[in-house]
Amino acid sequence: MQIIGVRLKKAGKIFFFDPDGEQLVKGDSVLVETARGLECAQVVVAARELAADENPQSEPGLPLKKIYRKATEEDLRQLEINHADERRAFEIGLQKIEEHGLPMKLINVEFTFDVNKIIFFFTADGRVDFRDLVRDLASIFRTRIELRQVGVRDEAKLLGGMGGCGRPLCCATFLGDFIPVSIRMAKDQNLSLNPTKISGVCGRLMCCLKFENDLYCENCPRPTTTFKPKLGSRVVVADGEGKVVAVSFSRRNATILLDTNKTIVAGWEDILPVNAEELEVVDETAPIEEPKPIEEPKPRPEHPIRPERMERPPRTVERTPRPERPRRTEAFNRRYNRSENVERENRSERQTRSRADRLRRQSRRDPRK
Repeated sequence: MQIIGVRLKKAGKIFFFDPDGEQLVKGDSVLVETARGLECAQVVVAARELAADENPQSEPGLPLKKIYRKATEEDLRQLEINHADERRAFEIGLQKIEEHGLPMKLINVEFTFDVNKIIFFFTADGRVDFRDLVRDLASIFRTRIELRQVGVRDEAKLLGGMGGCGRPLCCATFLGDFIPVSIRMAKDQNLSLNPTKISGVCGRLMCCLKFENDLYCENCPRPTTTFKPKLGSRVVVADGEGKVVAVSFSRRNATILLDTNKTIVAGWEDILPVNAEELEVVDETAPIEEPKPIEEPKPRPEHPIRPERMERPPRTVERTPRPERPRRTEAFNRRYNRSENVERENRSERQTRSRADRLRRQSRRDPRK
């Protein structure tokens, strides 16, 4: 089975398709079916046999597809017409954004080959409510409208420009995908750690620090230690100089408050000290103590099954009779001058007296009685 690699843009990603028996060479234009619709792409990888251990995809998450067909002269003319319409749509988009007063910057406009969808690329500081803008654009172009917000690196890739070296930007020329860049690479190449000198037009670290790092330090000894920043220490990162306000030991990163009152989070390997005494050295080659395996509890020995207990006759408990309460003796009554008759008379006298007092109190409360 043969496959070819195509690009939808000049410096875009490479997607693989099945040539479907077409004799294609590098530089030919073909029509391919993508998630956005029918697109015109250029062959950048000539047809080759698919290896047994390869599993290419037309797009991330999609299986390998066949090309629609090879582009004809009429298709190329339609592509030029689409490019002219993109410039006109860009002007209309700028006008509508100004009418709605939206805080967004329009970067680029792209048409699909069959004009089934128009994509407007823009940048903004935060989220933008552009629902009214989409309605206006859809009423003008009578097709599907998609507004896609991109970052500063994508903005530089779409607009292009000249880098500090005097050459066109790498991302707009040949880099198909963005790669992570760290300030450690600038230190390995013995470059100045001034953010204005190692940052590109997008404000991020220059992409050339990554793909040139292997050439500079192919045989250089790699550092086996990293620096753990301390709270309150002054450090240098890709975005400038600042102060460490928080340190995460589990994630191995630190929160840094820059001198421009901007807060960022950077990994330990991307942080360099202003004063080497303010950072602690962590040895990466130190042996890590492996946790001791948890001993499983030993199973308890099984107890022998007890034989069934023999039925025993119920026990009879002989209860002793409760002793009677002793009565008052004659000596007790004689000592306190009490007798049963006297107590009975006193009890009746107290009851009558208390009843009379209760009636007297009620009469005092209610003057009608």
